Amino acid sequence: MSISRRQVVKASLATGSGLAFPSIVFGQAQFKMKFANIMPPDHPVNVRMREASATIKERTNGQVEIQVFPASQLGSDADMLSQLRSGGIDFFMNSGLILSSLVPVAAINGVGFAFPDNAAVWKAMDGALGKHVASAIEKAGLVAFDRMWDNGFRQTLSATKPIRTPADLTGFKIRVPPSPLWTALFKDLGASPVTIPWGETYTALQTKVADGLENPLAGIYFAKMHEVGKFLSNTNHMWDGFWFVANRRSFQALPAAAQDIVRQTVNAAALKEREDVERLNQELRTNIGKSVEFVNVDPAAFRKRLQDAGFYTEWKKRFGEEAWGLLESTTGKLA
Repeated sequence: MSISRRQVVKASLATGSGLAFPSIVFGQAQFKMKFANIMPPDHPVNVRMREASATIKERTNGQVEIQVFPASQLGSDADMLSQLRSGGIDFFMNSGLILSSLVPVAAINGVGFAFPDNAAVWKAMDGALGKHVASAIEKAGLVAFDRMWDNGFRQTLSATKPIRTPADLTGFKIRVPPSPLWTALFKDLGASPVTIPWGETYTALQTKVADGLENPLAGIYFAKMHEVGKFLSNTNHMWDGFWFVANRRSFQALPAAAQDIVRQTVNAAALKEREDVERLNQELRTNIGKSVEFVNVDPAAFRKRLQDAGFYTEWKKRFGEEAWGLLESTTGKLA
């Protein structure tokens, strides 16, 4: 299937019996709310959220309107998380590894080379591990929605040389988001991680501030990072997903029926977005392969390097026995 950057998702968000609500009459107050994220406008995250916003407006008889702000329009991840907490924005979607600056256990889905496939991911994140993290997010004063959105397994894009083994990462300046887990992962693999805002990464590769980056295929494609890369290694080094979180005061200000509509519509959109991203990852290999050379790697060699470096032992201590046990119940023994 060919890909149009502006028409990645053709199907409309379902508004059938699963989202059916009786007619609701609210007061005169209008709830104009803001949703923000760092992903490009035509990424499935924003395509599905625009659809969800339209559905929410329709089902609440126009009383709840959620405006979508993609592509870091309202600032960096850190900026938007701060705005969410203060009430400057109402809804925010970000990686658990970024959210870990507030909720440390939220980074656990990004443990290096842990999940073998999507089935294992959703078993964990829709199950006990996801509920454990969501509870921690709620304790931090935010509202966590039930379904995580997919960002995909992350790969390694290099502008200088192919990355085939851990040894190839020695001294390699790789752009990573501001997260202790990301930094520790690549340091223990021998690389030199550098923290650069996503919006500045394209230029960083052009100007050799970084030798490469790591990101899911969809993120690489929609941000056109393959234009400044030469080699893309299929490392699958971590799975990354988005938590959809709300400012508690803003969300609880909605009538109870509207809260239900927002929750169910957003959760349904998340499931559709997962399908979009999985399909995209298959299709994008052809598109990205026109610009870069794909490189296969042996994940066992990278996992052994991390084990020898004490990576898993250290992060087991940081996350705690309960959370780590929930992770290993799906992934198998890591530490």
